[in-house]
Amino acid sequence: MKELKDPIREAERYLQNARDILSEKAGKDGGFYTDRKYVKMAGHTAWCGVLTALDGVLGIKSKRKRPHFEDYQEAVSKIDKKMNRSLVNLYEMLHMVLGYDGVLNYKIVQTSLNDAQSFISWTEKQYQKKMRKED
Repeated sequence: MKELKDPIREAERYLQNARDILSEKAGKDGGFYTDRKYVKMAGHTAWCGVLTALDGVLGIKSKRKRPHFEDYQEAVSKIDKKMNRSLVNLYEMLHMVLGYDGVLNYKIVQTSLNDAQSFISWTEKQYQKKMRKED
């Protein structure tokens, strides 16, 4: 039987992979990355980490193969309405600005990854509460 992974550790692994992609492949010249392809890859990787953490906490049931962003917003709102702003910001920054646009500004990229780390830390607290309830 395959062992289930801790979704928070898995989310942190995604985030570390995003950082590794940037440091090893994106190149840096002053305050900017030099290769948009790897910034996009890192943005998508970090966003997958956020979704992995949320999937572990929320247990969203969807009729679709993959829940839509609105499903995540609704579920997060039930736990902590204030965290919706963080979730929307992460969606916009990691998924759209980094993942699709491939913004090269070093400070924007690093701030986005730090925000993702903070959000994953919040999900970890929620995950621990969930595990205590299930025990």
